[in-house]
Amino acid sequence: MQSSWSAPFTQYELDETFFDEMFADPGAPRSQYEALYQVLLTMSAEELDRYQQAADLSFLHQGITFTVYGNEKGTEKIFPYDLLPRIITKDEWDTIESGLKQRITALNLFLHDVYHEGKILADGILPYELIYTCQHYRREMQDVDVPRNIYVSVVGTDLIRLENGRFAVLEDNLRVPSGVSYMLANRQVMKRTLPTLFSGYGVRPVSHYGQVLLATLKALAPRQNIDPVVVVLTPGVYNSAYYEHTFLARQMGVELVEGRDLLVHNNVVYMRSTRGLQRVDVIYRRIDDDFLDPLAFRPDSALGVAGLLNAYRAGNVALANAIGTGIADDKALYAYVPKIIRYYLDEDPILPNIETFLLEDPKQRAHVLANLDKLVVKAVGESGGYGMLIGPHSTKKEQEKFHDLIVANPRNYIAQPTLSLSRAPCFIDGKVDSRHVDLRPYILYGDEIRIVPGGLTRVALKKGSLVVNSSQGGGSKDTWVLSE
Repeated sequence: MQSSWSAPFTQYELDETFFDEMFADPGAPRSQYEALYQVLLTMSAEELDRYQQAADLSFLHQGITFTVYGNEKGTEKIFPYDLLPRIITKDEWDTIESGLKQRITALNLFLHDVYHEGKILADGILPYELIYTCQHYRREMQDVDVPRNIYVSVVGTDLIRLENGRFAVLEDNLRVPSGVSYMLANRQVMKRTLPTLFSGYGVRPVSHYGQVLLATLKALAPRQNIDPVVVVLTPGVYNSAYYEHTFLARQMGVELVEGRDLLVHNNVVYMRSTRGLQRVDVIYRRIDDDFLDPLAFRPDSALGVAGLLNAYRAGNVALANAIGTGIADDKALYAYVPKIIRYYLDEDPILPNIETFLLEDPKQRAHVLANLDKLVVKAVGESGGYGMLIGPHSTKKEQEKFHDLIVANPRNYIAQPTLSLSRAPCFIDGKVDSRHVDLRPYILYGDEIRIVPGGLTRVALKKGSLVVNSSQGGGSKDTWVLSE
């Protein structure tokens, strides 16, 4: 319904189909948003616009960018930032934190099992073909022991809030999750732009993420009783997340390296430096499996390090995340995560999954093909909003294309209901209006599981859009987790 509230909320829309993060009813903010609401009522559109411009300039001067591939007008873009924070209560965060710790514990146990005994497959909980037809399964990792049996040390799990107010998991990002630098940059900009509002709210900090990440990586080091040498391995300046690679290396105080900066000798990894060769203990790699080692995977890769897999298998270097973890964030395997949690932990999932149709099943496939105009179809190995059909917003031609793709390769796709993502207030064109959001918290697993309170709230800035990815027109906002 269209509201008739005071400025700047004259265009704010509430729709009972979607949970609204700020308002329970028109003009009645939820308790955690009350102070923000009152502050906004005192501000003119011109004043808010000045704050927004100051924030945008801060991003520009810091060079906080992302890359849009295939854009002929230029690929480098300033990351879109929305001025208004997303606020999460302590109780809500406690549930999120517990659910994420449970989930990452179970997924690590699953990865170790699949690459060793395979008990979950032998017991019939998961079908063998689900694993062995996954494009991210690496037979080279079979029976390889990884440090602390931790396959996934850095995780970005995408959460959505449903119309009933509960958080649910939309997908797990376990290979090379990105976006945490924007979470940290959003907080820095918020504290500079609206310091009085921020300081009065009792927001839990996120600025220590870099040091928590460093401690997590050091905990994986194979050599004991030394100060481990950690590096960040980047594909280079043309990668879409290169800003993040440089940012995190600087935050941790470690070297940012490319494949050409490393070499392997006698199954030990060394870094070239002005002081000669220096042994490397832990590699935080921001390169996909395929490109890590031209001797083991793609021979045409110039991004990786020849011999790295052998050094890893020999136990002389740690990788975060481990090679082969992609089987656990395959979108088809996602449907089995509740069973995985029950199998390894004997617990019910704290954070539920979204209903998911597996298209290798003839009955489920027939249902999806008959309802492409109502469902969301995703390619199991894609990310960034690519390889996806949003049925209600698609054309007949697009539906026909996906029909043919599914029939040709049903294993490569899953389908889900079109979700009612929650909406949060955003400053758009001089007014506060609602836009759809999700949340990506970041989980770190070394000697223990740590989750910095907050995450990257991504925003679908286009009115009515459900796609929050920056490459598809989305942006982000600061996420406040309250201490009380």
